[in-house]
Formats: sequence, structure tokens, C-alpha cells
Amino acid sequence: MISRKAPLSGLNSGTKDTLQVLEEAFEKCSKGQSFFGGINIGYLDIALGSCLAWIKALEKMVEIKILIKEKIPGLVAWSERFCAHDAVREVMPQTDKMVEFAKVLLSVMATTPAN
Repeated sequence: MISRKAPLSGLNSGTKDTLQVLEEAFEKCSKGQSFFGGINIGYLDIALGSCLAWIKALEKMVEIKILIKEKIPGLVAWSERFCAHDAVREVMPQTDKMVEFAKVLLSVMATTPAN
């Protein structure tokens, strides 16, 4: 059961551990710069950044906060910089549209018989 009261409390320990590993990886890879690859967006930024729209949609759908500044400050700051970057801002899906799309997908999956 997901707790909607306390941030991260509803996440399983594997998810919390993964976020902590990503926080540590960001610190190590970025070497104090803005992105995993340094001062510019690189492949790892794009790979992880492509998950941000889904993370934000999930946060909204289940009313839980995953990216918590107090727990993973580097990753949260990175996600904000990534989404605000000129190369990303115009192509990043809006959270509300992702939520609508997710609801359609869930509806289709619920009505499609398993093989």
C-alpha cells in the first residue's frame, strides 16, 4: 500500500536504494557540474531524463513524491536543470498529458485478456 502522507514512505526499499545509488552516481559522474556528463547534457542525462515525464505522472497519479530534495538533492536539482534546458523544455511531455495517456493505457490493459 502506498502512503500518501510522507514522501518516499510508500516506496519499497529497492526503489529508495535505487534513488540513492543514482544520487551517488550523479555526484561521482558530474564532478560538481550540472549534468551527469559535466557541463553539457550527455547520453546518460538523456537516458535518465526520458524517465522524468513518467516519474512526474506517477507522482501525480498516486499522490506520492518520489524526487525529494531533502533525500536526493543532487538528482532533484539535475532533474530541474534537465527539464528547463532549451533542448528539452519544448519536447518534454506535459505531466497532465502523461497522466491522461497512462489512464488510457491502464484502461486498455484492464480490458485486454491475458494470453
